[in-house]
Amino acid sequence: MGRFFALGRHSARYINLSLGEPDFVVPKDALDRGFEEAFRGKTHYAPTNGIAELREALVKKAYTEYGLRYDPDTEVLVTVGASEAIFLALCSFVNHNNEVLISNPGFVAYEPCVALSRGKTVGFPLREENGFGPSIRDVTSLLTAKSRVMLLNFPNNPTGSVLTHDDAHLLAKTAVEKNLLVISDEVYEKIVYDGMRNECMATFPGMRERTLVVGSFSKTYAMTGLRVGYVYGPKDLIAPLWKLHQYLVSSVDSLAQYIGLAALTKSQQPVHKMVTEFNRRRDLVHKRLNEIDGIRCAQPKGAFYVFPNISTFKKSSEHFADLLRDKARVITVPGSFFGNSGEGYIRLSYTAPYAKLEEALDSIERSLKKVERA
Repeated sequence: MGRFFALGRHSARYINLSLGEPDFVVPKDALDRGFEEAFRGKTHYAPTNGIAELREALVKKAYTEYGLRYDPDTEVLVTVGASEAIFLALCSFVNHNNEVLISNPGFVAYEPCVALSRGKTVGFPLREENGFGPSIRDVTSLLTAKSRVMLLNFPNNPTGSVLTHDDAHLLAKTAVEKNLLVISDEVYEKIVYDGMRNECMATFPGMRERTLVVGSFSKTYAMTGLRVGYVYGPKDLIAPLWKLHQYLVSSVDSLAQYIGLAALTKSQQPVHKMVTEFNRRRDLVHKRLNEIDGIRCAQPKGAFYVFPNISTFKKSSEHFADLLRDKARVITVPGSFFGNSGEGYIRLSYTAPYAKLEEALDSIERSLKKVERA
């Protein structure tokens, strides 16, 4: 996977549609606040679980947006991005031979993290005909006595699907009935379209006490390089994560935490503006891809990815991505990198300016005109 990212980062010859990060900048007033705190000398170790002001703001966010009450001192942990939070959770609660349910296709880091925790990954399919939403029948058919954790990611990477209320309710009901711990990766919670909303898994009956809700400043505030994430959960679930976090990283960068605090507590207009632009780009990319002979593309409801079906071409998804790289000079990600259910698809990020997306789509269309189809 790295070879696709490396080409896009280091060569102006390509239009890079492979990256999972916004092409916007952190709001200026948030940056100003962070540097003001740094100039005041707040560049020393932060509290292990995060600066108090940020934890309190996050607790207020959870209550305001989802009606969830958490204690800022024991039930929220600031982490080095959402990735650390997920890794801490898996290492804390997954033992040898425990099974972890993840979506297939799903985010590329999940399966390696499960393997590092000595668990076993069990993938439940996200099917195009179901809008890439989960089928509760598929999920329940995979449960065994070894099932320990359900790791969910909605809005979803790579498909852009968003959980409906009914699907979220059924997943929650299953978790309660089967006594599963749920790690809910909701880093794209603010990037949703068409009147959709993020269904926070901890809000359903019986779920607060068994759910770790993972969030991040990376996508919402374009802070990918500052590495500030967080996780909510009941005290008995947060405590082991906190302990492991303490010995792994001591604390999260102080400057980044103050920038995140300002981003969270100041005007949210930059977020609304960014999502509006992503919506405009989504509509362009979805429409244009479906106009290309041989490509079928479902409309995503969240995140900033499309996951078009390219199975009519006589190529694997990796070879198809190679073709787009060589012929169209556009970098994408093969669907197979996200699991075997991703074969026959590619992932494109619409995290490039509108004009660049138009250029990329024109180039893709030209390059595919003479490619053989099944």
